[in-house]
Amino acid sequence: MLENLQQSLTKVLDRFRGPGKLSEEHVAVALRDVRRALLEADVHFTVAQTFTKRVGERLAGEERLAGVSGAQQATAAFHAELAALMASEEPSLPKNPKHPMVLLLAGLQGVGKTTAASKLALWLTERRNKKVLLAACDLQRPAAVEQLKQLGERIGVDVHAEMPGEGVDPAGVARRAKDRAREGRYDVLIVDTAGRLHIDEALMGEIQAVRDAVRPDASYLVLDGMAGQVAVDSGQAFADRLDLYGVILTKMDGDARGGAALSVREVTGVPVRFLGVGEKAQDLEEFDAERLAGRILDMGDIVGLVEKAQEAVDEEVAMDDYVRMMSGRLTMEDLLSQFRMMKRMGSMKKILGMMPGMGKMSGLLDAVDDKQFGRIEAIVLSMTPRERLHPELLNGTRRLRIARGSGTDVSEVKRLLRSFQEMQKQMKSLGKMMKGGRSKKRMLRQMGQRGGMPNLPGGFPGL
Repeated sequence: MLENLQQSLTKVLDRFRGPGKLSEEHVAVALRDVRRALLEADVHFTVAQTFTKRVGERLAGEERLAGVSGAQQATAAFHAELAALMASEEPSLPKNPKHPMVLLLAGLQGVGKTTAASKLALWLTERRNKKVLLAACDLQRPAAVEQLKQLGERIGVDVHAEMPGEGVDPAGVARRAKDRAREGRYDVLIVDTAGRLHIDEALMGEIQAVRDAVRPDASYLVLDGMAGQVAVDSGQAFADRLDLYGVILTKMDGDARGGAALSVREVTGVPVRFLGVGEKAQDLEEFDAERLAGRILDMGDIVGLVEKAQEAVDEEVAMDDYVRMMSGRLTMEDLLSQFRMMKRMGSMKKILGMMPGMGKMSGLLDAVDDKQFGRIEAIVLSMTPRERLHPELLNGTRRLRIARGSGTDVSEVKRLLRSFQEMQKQMKSLGKMMKGGRSKKRMLRQMGQRGGMPNLPGGFPGL
């Protein structure tokens, strides 16, 4: 997410590795590069200028604190100002809404508004335990109603849909959807409105009519995170006509340069509330300015990583796996369950990108291919249940059968088995060291003297 901006700013922060006192000249030179990096990321010119001015005021003439490097002081200042640029004191959802809570989504055509509506519905269902009804009020695009119905069916959320025709208008559909939500005791009604390729009076008139029909507790503007200043400009036009509560930025996992995320609140006065970070229905995140600022500055998002792990991991199963691992009794069946847990957390590139310092290892992230994990999973699935529990049974004939069944080479099967056996030995040795109270230094030296953990097929480190 925002890799280009992340790499540019981390390079600039390296300039602050210098004297104990951060001189005005020292700060000014670095901030010129910061301003350039922000403009290249399509951040609004006024925002880039204001941001660098605020950071400069924080840093100019500051004495280096004891035990804290200039780069660390600069990082703290950048983090505070980035977070302040995007932060909002209000929650992502409105306080004390009426029942049902009505959320209206608006935006231009092609920004992912209908998909965002379904993602928000799933987020409310899974994270807030709400009963949600979706309303298909986009009657301009023939396939929009059917698309929302299919998305709702896929995530298990009800959809109020009426096919376009005589006497069927968006405001009427919205009004009847709200009546259904009230009668059916739904907690939340999400209204998906029509979009256009550009803003015009007909579009605004239709959205305002829908708004007047349902009187939403909150209206969200859906913007394409890849569009940069273009998205912010359209956001300003919507903000001038609608009482917006927040913004949902979509496609933040793609080639988003960061301009929209950093500019939209400062320019429009409307804060970001949610981020679309992938194509899956679960790929919607509640916006947190401090955490995004940390990721932009390559400080990682450990909180987000832990949250993903908590969602994916069964604690009792994890404890059983840990005990078997430390005793060297880990089986191929256990390895398979570990891969499936990792898949539930999301793509490996996304997970690694949430770790501190990974911005400087962009080449490694680009090389990560989740298909490699699929090949390993195919190899393990091609084994019989008994072979997974007792991989020592895998002779030449069995390895050939597994290679054919998984669409891989025998060499890949052999490499996986060797890596697995070496991992078992190291885990058993680690367990003995921990039990025997040996020093951490000796343990790390023994594990790392030949380059660390063994590699699985495809060059990925062993688990």
